[in-house]
Formats: sequence, C-alpha cells, structure tokens
Amino acid sequence: MTIARPLRAQPRQERGTARLSVGFVLLPNFTLCAFANFIDVLRLAADEGDRSRQIKCRWEVLGDARAPVRSSCGILIHPTAPFDDPARFDYIVVVGGLLGALARRSETVDAYLKNAARLGVPLVGLCTGSLALHRAGLMDGYQCCVSWYHHDDFLAQFEGLRPVSDRIFVVDRDRLTCSGGASSAHLAAFLVERHLGRAPATKSLHIMMIDEAAMGHTPQPVGAMEFKAKDPIVRRALQLMSENLDVPLPVTELARLLKTNKKTMERRFQAELGVSPLNAYLDVRLDHALYLLRSTERSIASIAAECGFCDSSHLSRMLKRKTGLTPLAVREEALPEAA
Repeated sequence: MTIARPLRAQPRQERGTARLSVGFVLLPNFTLCAFANFIDVLRLAADEGDRSRQIKCRWEVLGDARAPVRSSCGILIHPTAPFDDPARFDYIVVVGGLLGALARRSETVDAYLKNAARLGVPLVGLCTGSLALHRAGLMDGYQCCVSWYHHDDFLAQFEGLRPVSDRIFVVDRDRLTCSGGASSAHLAAFLVERHLGRAPATKSLHIMMIDEAAMGHTPQPVGAMEFKAKDPIVRRALQLMSENLDVPLPVTELARLLKTNKKTMERRFQAELGVSPLNAYLDVRLDHALYLLRSTERSIASIAAECGFCDSSHLSRMLKRKTGLTPLAVREEALPEAA
C-alpha cells in the first residue's frame, strides 16, 4: 500500500495570482481516478510547461492532517488544509466512490458543505460525491448527474433525487455534478476554460492523452437495454455482459454467477426484453462497438477484439445484420456530428 505525500502549500504571494481555486473534500473510499483526473487538469493548466506550480490554479485537500483518507483502491491521501473558510475557494469539490461508504456520515463534512452553500460557493460532486451533497440537503431542486451503472440504486436509496444518467456531467447553476472516471477531467476542463480560457484547458487534456474536451451533453457510454430492464436478474446480467465484452461469458456461466439457471434467465430475458440472453449479449457488444466507432479513431480490428468478435470481418457482418451499415459507413455518418 502506498501513502501519498501531502501536497506542499505554495507561497502566499504565488497563490494570490490564481484565477481558479479549488478545495477538495475526499469521502471515505473515494474513487482515486475521479480525483486524479480532476486535479491533473488543474495542475497542468496552473503553470507553463509541466512544472506543476500552483500559479494560475491552486488547490487544497481539506480535512484533518492527522487522518489520511483511504481511497477505494487502498491509496491514502493526506489533507493539506483544515476545514476553514470555504469562501477562499471558487469551488468546493466533493469526491465520492463506493456507494456503501455513504452510510458513514460526517457531521463535520456536512456542516462545512452547508456553510459553503450559505456563502454562495459553488459545489461540485464527483462520482457519488453528488449523493453526499444530496444527503446534506444541498441538491433540492437541482439536477444531479449520476452514473448509469447505479441509476436505479440511487433512486431507491435517495428519495427526491433528480438523476441524470445520460450525460457525462451536469451544470445546474451553482451545482456541478459528474458521473466520475474520465468525465471528471472533462468537467475540470470546463471550469479551466471558464476561468482561464480554452488554451489551458486544451493543453491539459492533450497532455493527458485526451483528444478534445467533451461537453456536458455528451452521452455516457452505455447501451439502451440497461434502462429498459427492470427485472433485477436481467439488469445484473446486462451489467456482467458490459463488464465482459472481449471474452463473452457463456449463458450458463452468467446464470451461475447470478445464482440462477439457464432456463430461468432465458425466460426472464424473453419476458423483459423480448430476446434471448445470447442475442442481448450480442446487442450489448455491438452497442459498444458503435460507440467506439463513432467516438474514437481506433482501428476496426482493435474495436472488434475489444467487443469480443473474431476479427474486423466478423464485426462487419454482425453490424451490417443489425444496422444495415458497415463499420466504415458508421464512421462516415458520425463525421458531420463531430464537425
């Protein structure tokens, strides 16, 4: 297990030149990826070259310096500043992670966030950080971006939430929320562009090997079937399919993992979606292939391999059978939208 060293505070005169300042609140079992993507966009925009000085942007991790916060992968992050005046930041960013960890509430964190809201400091929720804001009563009347993967879980556990799970982030007045992962980098770039301009935002994303900034209305990469299905067995099976694209699992193995049998799965898929589990699995793989064809420049062969097809010819045959289009035709259709 690696323990991250505390970030060294910058000299006061250097911090005073910052045009964008962010305070981070890390919740127990937060997602390291969401935090790292967001803060790296700030870091790369803050200075010339790759020197990482907090000049144009500054940031602090808030909390008790004696109590590091454990991420969901076990990495520990030490706070660099206490919960003091939130008004010294342009944004307070709450980074969440594992859904079960939200059961452990912190009165200190809730009080700090409520004080920030009273002072008019915009609040940002990354991953399940948006749910911590909702739990503190700070999302009433606001739209809230959540991951498609936990859409129904959020509705079941958080009454009154207005979830949006078909976009990568949502900006609703002074509440900004995103589904986590790579979308955190895009939300951070949105804020960098707002405060520093487009060039620093583009520079950050390019250094991070992200081709271009995505807007909030960009859809989350997910097929439609997950939203249609209400049967819990079918939904969990579709999630397993989405997690095992390159080497598709046999239906009997899916049934075993879900503690049911093949006949029961086939009956429930037919009743819920009107297709067999095998055909549903093919649709999930083809939906992901369509997403990659439209949104990336990766070779057709590599996309075919990632989506569990023998080769590009196999993908082409299956795709044409479903959509009437070849992979090249799909890309040509997507070009006007990207222009």
